[in-house]
Amino acid sequence: MAKRTFSTFETFLIFLLVMMTGVTVALLSLLFITSGTIENNKDSGFLTTQSPPATQGSSTPQGSTLTQGPADTQSPTATQASPTPSTPEPTLFQNFSGYHIGVGRADCTGQVADINLMGYGKTGQNAQGILTRLYSRAFIMAEPDGSNRVVFVSIEIGMVSQRLRLEVLNRLQSKYGSLYRRDNVILSGTHTHSGPAGYFQYTTFVLASEGFSNRTFEYMVNGIMKSIEIAHTNMKPGKIFINKGNVDGAQINRSPTSYLWNPLSERARYSSNTDKEMLLLKMVDLNGDDLGLISWFAIHPVSMNNSNHLVNSDNMGYASYLFEQEKNKGYLPGQGPYVAAFASSNLGDVSPNTLGPSCINTGESCDNANSTCPIGGELYASASQEVTGPLASAHQWVNMTDVTVWLNSTHTGKTCKPALGYSFAAGTIDGFGSLNFTQGTTVGDPFWDSLRDQILGKPSEEIKECQKPKPILLHTGELSKPNPWHPDIVDVQIITLGFLAIAAVPGEFTTMSGRRFREAIQEEFATYGMPNMTVVVSGLCNVYTHYITTYEEYQAQRYEAASTIYGPHTLSAYIQLFKVLAKAIATGTVANLSTGPEPPFFKQLINTLIPNIVDRAPTGKHFGDVLQPVNPTYRMGEVVEVVFVGANPKNSAEILTHQTFLTVEKYEATSATWQIVHNDASWETRFYWHKGLLGYSNTTIQWHIPDSAQPGIYRIRYFGHSRKQDLLKAAVIVSFESTSSTFEVVTAL
Repeated sequence: MAKRTFSTFETFLIFLLVMMTGVTVALLSLLFITSGTIENNKDSGFLTTQSPPATQGSSTPQGSTLTQGPADTQSPTATQASPTPSTPEPTLFQNFSGYHIGVGRADCTGQVADINLMGYGKTGQNAQGILTRLYSRAFIMAEPDGSNRVVFVSIEIGMVSQRLRLEVLNRLQSKYGSLYRRDNVILSGTHTHSGPAGYFQYTTFVLASEGFSNRTFEYMVNGIMKSIEIAHTNMKPGKIFINKGNVDGAQINRSPTSYLWNPLSERARYSSNTDKEMLLLKMVDLNGDDLGLISWFAIHPVSMNNSNHLVNSDNMGYASYLFEQEKNKGYLPGQGPYVAAFASSNLGDVSPNTLGPSCINTGESCDNANSTCPIGGELYASASQEVTGPLASAHQWVNMTDVTVWLNSTHTGKTCKPALGYSFAAGTIDGFGSLNFTQGTTVGDPFWDSLRDQILGKPSEEIKECQKPKPILLHTGELSKPNPWHPDIVDVQIITLGFLAIAAVPGEFTTMSGRRFREAIQEEFATYGMPNMTVVVSGLCNVYTHYITTYEEYQAQRYEAASTIYGPHTLSAYIQLFKVLAKAIATGTVANLSTGPEPPFFKQLINTLIPNIVDRAPTGKHFGDVLQPVNPTYRMGEVVEVVFVGANPKNSAEILTHQTFLTVEKYEATSATWQIVHNDASWETRFYWHKGLLGYSNTTIQWHIPDSAQPGIYRIRYFGHSRKQDLLKAAVIVSFESTSSTFEVVTAL
């Protein structure tokens, strides 16, 4: 091998990396040793009263909204749940054909500042405001007599963490007893790369998050729980209809050379190297009135690239936003009875950036989602095949590091302890890595190997042999300090609604992996008396385990293969495990399935490295004072912008009743009242937080005036929370609000 040389710039980056790694390891070790607990924040459930400001263009601090005790006290951790439900079961009408259906939606945004965004793994891509809120959307389906029910929850986050799922299951048991369980509840992440991180327990993801944020974790758990509670309360008799259709021009395969490693005979069966089919469930009540929809489509929510700093739900969330706005006429975003979830599927190698990524500052990056909306609407309107039949569910926990896979009748393979390959550090076309790693690397580099060995220790010969041809960059399955770096215990789960099987997979299946998986599960159902089953892959469910490629794609070692952490036989192992579940459902032997080894719930996690500091306003100013006023007049298509004295938005994540950072309001002369036309969940608004030094900050609010805006008098309001701490006293959270001066929107100047 030729001797490796580095440029001066690369040498400088390597030096910085080594220094940063040493300092980070030291700091994390110190934090873990000295604290040994999760981030110290206790959420408050106090309602914030927001009265109108005294004058336009000024701010009025409200009565202090305090946390229960100090703002820096440890949140309670999970406890053994009571088997007795504390919520009475609603009476279900039984004499009808169909299902009881309940839908619910709740805010699960969490922090929008001082936290990394989860998805790209890019250092410095931290949240600095909000473009849209993130929502949890829950759907409960029960048989007419209520004997069997299933729950599907689509959550606008990067992925579902194991800790998140375990906590939700614990709270569901406390509230509902055995009604909602590990086998009949699926939690699925949409995979937006623009949601907050910090809600994981395995060290790889904790480090990528720059620490665990209990503030965000609690906000997400509460949002998921609330969406399920709303769906539970609103259950009513109804019907479900299914439809399918192809979506063209919305996606590309971002690893086409890996796809070509699959057998030619297999590829010849398909017209494209991506799955273009969208599957949709339409839910209505017995009167035919709309309740909601769930749609699955294989596409990465990376229309927002890694230069974005605003929390948002990306293209899948934009589809939900448009559909819900259409169905919930007269409601603000995030409100109204109709719930539309666009859920993830086998999106592993699928990109939406058919023309290349675009930047948020152009204001055009969300247009990628538009290609899915017309077909979604057509599929919904024409859905006529009714879903009928019993409901069933099956679940197991499995140790994915030790699965023996039958390759044929005489040969076996085995899964591996987790490891990430060199190409993992290269990134993808949707977000490149920052160092000199390239995709398709099948040979290690002496420099990086030596650096890894000195910092983390050498990978064993066993893991290197098992993971071949992957050159191991990080042998995460052999790292256990301060906690294991990757999960060993993984969920496998299927729920069925009549002839539809929803397979909850714990990661990102590539296109061909998804095709093989669906076909194998469908064949297993047919073998045991359930022919013509429709199988849908529901991605990023219950626990995150990176990617799942085919055995052939694994040989190419592009990004997706390097991120297939359990080795080359991962897909075969999942097919084998899910076939067990399918057989159990088809033969009515689910009760005979073993539970499997229960996953851990770690209570000692590394704190976030970003401290909570007191907010400060400039001398002579108050929080919410206007620093840059609006113009007196604007036209449609222009951008209204106002700058306020700000406070850290993460404070608001401690107030569970906080609904929005902003409103755009129109004056109605006939009633002499201000009517809210937009909030911070609207795609027309932007909330930017500009962090200064020593607790000083500014907030910029923008309204991109749509062509549909009505001429008239408007104003913008800002709702925030500041952290205050007097000498020798505990910190408290204080609410404030402010209003811009009025401005007029006209059709022409």
